[in-house]
Amino acid sequence: MADAKTSRLSSEQRRAQIVEAALAVFGAKGYVGARTDDIARAASVSQPYVVRLFETKENLFVAAIQEALDRITVGFAAAVADTTSDVPLEHRIGHAYIELVQVRGLHQTLSQAFLLGAHPVIGPCARNAFARVWSILRDAGFDAAAAKDFLAEGMLINTLIGLRLADDYGNDPRVDELFDTCFPAEKMTVLAFAPRADEPW
Repeated sequence: MADAKTSRLSSEQRRAQIVEAALAVFGAKGYVGARTDDIARAASVSQPYVVRLFETKENLFVAAIQEALDRITVGFAAAVADTTSDVPLEHRIGHAYIELVQVRGLHQTLSQAFLLGAHPVIGPCARNAFARVWSILRDAGFDAAAAKDFLAEGMLINTLIGLRLADDYGNDPRVDELFDTCFPAEKMTVLAFAPRADEPW
């Protein structure tokens, strides 16, 4: 009996579980292609429960964007706070961003959001997310040029992950060079956690 009580999740824990599943599914299928029953299955809950908590797929996508942004904020803040490290700040923050590949779908969901600028609800949320990352970088001490370069490299990383190019590493020298250049120190992490072409999400 005690085990059953221990394993029972609160509604807030269940909500977090659904948002994490939503990141994975939206990242793989996009906003249009994902269905709430896909997300429910990924979260091991019923589809009506997802609808009861979030009402609409739109609300769930916005929650997923916010979750991605919160995780980026926490990761970057920890990198900034690590003042004892000999590693330059831009490399610490870059490492923090790449480590987030362990959160399935995070990078791809952001990329999906950035394609929905004309959406009346998602567009403003996505624009705010992009601008907020800019502000985090500037507040951390990046000058405008360094922040621009960081964002550009981040979009390249999102593209490599979204294309599921990890499947081709070791088989295509062009992909090998891309990975070796973009992930000089974190390549094994990316190869271990990046989604593969045969995975649904």
